[in-house]
Amino acid sequence: MSTPRTVLVIGGGAAGNAAAILLRRAGIAVDLIEAKDDWNATAGSGITLQGNALRVLRELGVWNRVEKSGYGFDAVGITAPDGTVLHVAEDLRTGGDDLPATVGMRRPRLQRILGDAVRESGADVHLGVRATSLDQYGDGVAVRFSDGTESRYDLVVAADGLGSTTRAAIGIADAPEPTGMAIWRIEVPRPAGVTRTDLAYGGPAYIAGYCPTGESTLYAYVVEAHRDRSSIPAGSYADEMRALAQHYGGHWPEITAHITDPSRVNYTWFDRMLVEGSWHRGRVVLVGDAAHCCPPTLAQGAAMSLEDAWVLARMLSATDTWDDALLQGYYERRVSRVRPVVEASVQIGRWQLDGVRDADVPGLMGRTMNMLRELP
Repeated sequence: MSTPRTVLVIGGGAAGNAAAILLRRAGIAVDLIEAKDDWNATAGSGITLQGNALRVLRELGVWNRVEKSGYGFDAVGITAPDGTVLHVAEDLRTGGDDLPATVGMRRPRLQRILGDAVRESGADVHLGVRATSLDQYGDGVAVRFSDGTESRYDLVVAADGLGSTTRAAIGIADAPEPTGMAIWRIEVPRPAGVTRTDLAYGGPAYIAGYCPTGESTLYAYVVEAHRDRSSIPAGSYADEMRALAQHYGGHWPEITAHITDPSRVNYTWFDRMLVEGSWHRGRVVLVGDAAHCCPPTLAQGAAMSLEDAWVLARMLSATDTWDDALLQGYYERRVSRVRPVVEASVQIGRWQLDGVRDADVPGLMGRTMNMLRELP
């Protein structure tokens, strides 16, 4: 082959793990570094995976493990704050008719499945290691690491998330911007009657929702206007979330009774970012949250990241010529799909913040999700 195929993946989250697995399958040598010493120390309680995310997980060869570990369902309920069910809609199967519309699962469990698949792929994994410098030279990158070693690669895939230091190191100034909302999350035991996501609009929170993540677990969340996190003592997280959740009926009283341990509650602002123009500089290319992020109003964050990795790996494995045109083509292919997801996710939240009562939320969601049925 005219081009040696060696890739460094920076970041061991969903996008980085997916890229490593797919590039190894194509016969490309992959090193993956992750700044955390504990690869499975994943923040967050649960994750909602739409069908187009499941489609990529099937390509990765982990769908059977995901299916057994999560909870699949095909509907979403809209309720009043008191728990009265107002409407139940069938979710669109964006991954195809042979996959569920949605799978909820514990986020650490998904991380473990993907991490195991990376190791099984033969990628060389280094935990507790950062890239301290990236020096580009023609058709490659010389990388120095925090453990004192250095190596050269034909390509560096930056999958180091929302606060990507790699993005800044290669001169891309874009950074996440808050949208004005924040979310409280917790994992609790699943009430027996919960078999789908239900969303309550109104009451003291913008949204109160939950998603089953297994036979005995559930991921619950409430969305409010964002506050200065430094003004909220970590020891009061359970009290803060419970104060909002206690105003909701239906299954919420049973859920709320388990919101007692502040260490199990996660508080996060909603952010928005979309890097414009290109997602690469030389032989360093961004994937996933390092390139784009959006509020979880459409539950598409993980799906967009996984799709990035799938598209990039397919493009890299289809040719020996890894050049600017190829990486620019990756950006153009992805941005046309990511942009409407980011914009729709932000718009839905903006309508809520502005109190717009006649907004066409179902129409916007339907148009966006229908687009996602197509292959990326």
